[in-house]
Amino acid sequence: MTAVKVRLAQGTPCWVSLMTSDHEGAMAFYGALLGWEFGPGPDQLGTYVRASLAGAKVAGIGVTPPGARHPVEWTTYFAVDDADAVSQRVHECGGTVAVGPLQAEHAGRLAIAADLSGAAFGLWQGEEHLGWEVTGEPGAPVWNELLTADEPSATAFYRAVLGSVLTPGEDGTTRLLIDGRPVAAIRLTTEGRGWRVHFGTADCDLTARRAEELGGRVLLAPQDTPYGRMARLADPQGGRFVVVQVG
Repeated sequence: MTAVKVRLAQGTPCWVSLMTSDHEGAMAFYGALLGWEFGPGPDQLGTYVRASLAGAKVAGIGVTPPGARHPVEWTTYFAVDDADAVSQRVHECGGTVAVGPLQAEHAGRLAIAADLSGAAFGLWQGEEHLGWEVTGEPGAPVWNELLTADEPSATAFYRAVLGSVLTPGEDGTTRLLIDGRPVAAIRLTTEGRGWRVHFGTADCDLTARRAEELGGRVLLAPQDTPYGRMARLADPQGGRFVVVQVG
């Protein structure tokens, strides 16, 4: 596996991070489940590590600030050219900016925001760290999708904030396009809200069983879909994610 370091166009998902109250437990779970190894990352918001596959960075895990009440969730970060300017657009479009913009050492500049429905997402202006270095492989991110009860408002918000091109997909979702290529989706649903991170796996059924053995839960059993065999899982602290069989 070769780590690829490229600057992604604005509006492209470029990184995913988990904030959890059990940092050591999360590292043990995802390390065993997805084959991750860990190294240090910026610590402006507390303890934070970067996960990698064979040396290629794929995700981050940090510690939830003391007293924080928000649930354990994965956060999708979008590449932006100017985190301050895009954060201002979030405010202008009715969203909120909970953290930042702030400098993450020499890695880049970040902000954590929420859309009109309260779904959290991140903005990343990469400098030394441009984002994930491998995708589409077992253990790496493969897709990001927003679940929302108000698709028209979500579509208008992300179009205005990120400057994304959005178009209806054949599967009933709205696709975010960069240079004509789909990079994420917005799905109308009543089964929750928020951005969902999809990780690749070589064997969806085996990964689902392994997640339970490691103390996690299977929220939706493995099933065949037009995009491959998928399962919805939760880690021992409740962080939700999807695994997709690839390769």
